[in-house]
Amino acid sequence: MNLVTAIENFKPWNEQEEYDKLLMLAELKNNPQAFDRESLTVHFTASAWVVNQNKDKILMIYHNIYDSWSWLGGHADGDQDLLHVAIKEVKEESGLTEVTPLMEDIFSLEVLTVDGHIKHGKYVSSHLHMNVTYLIEADETAPLSIKPDENSGISWYTFEEGLERSTQYWFKEWVYPKLNKKLELFKQNKLN
Repeated sequence: MNLVTAIENFKPWNEQEEYDKLLMLAELKNNPQAFDRESLTVHFTASAWVVNQNKDKILMIYHNIYDSWSWLGGHADGDQDLLHVAIKEVKEESGLTEVTPLMEDIFSLEVLTVDGHIKHGKYVSSHLHMNVTYLIEADETAPLSIKPDENSGISWYTFEEGLERSTQYWFKEWVYPKLNKKLELFKQNKLN
């Protein structure tokens, strides 16, 4: 299924996802450059809510640019298969070699603001990330390794510890709690 169809079929869980879905569909229709970093205003990205096999812990990295513990993920860089992007990013950022999507469908949608920053010695202007999140499982006993150009730490945390570790207000107050609530519904087979 292509991304437009996947987003059209996505059932928003709350008002944030409802409005972000509309914005993403408009960008997909009107901004063919949105899958490339050359777009000045919008980049499509994929993130992963990586859970252990018991689904009681999440994997987080210490993100160097955001200076905070964070989920895993990255830019589409031209790839419109965002599940593929999410899996690739998890492997690159964590050193994990085996990860399993718990569902092929989109788990969550978020439009995220990104402040201007320096990356690889070059200034990147403030912009939006049209972020598609997938639910992915990994073995918490598998070896982990950091990706020094992007993160400086990686660890499994309980949901409460993960929230406590994050210093990004929007993520801590809105995104991560939503993902944890949706995960609880998924575990109960109640996430439609």
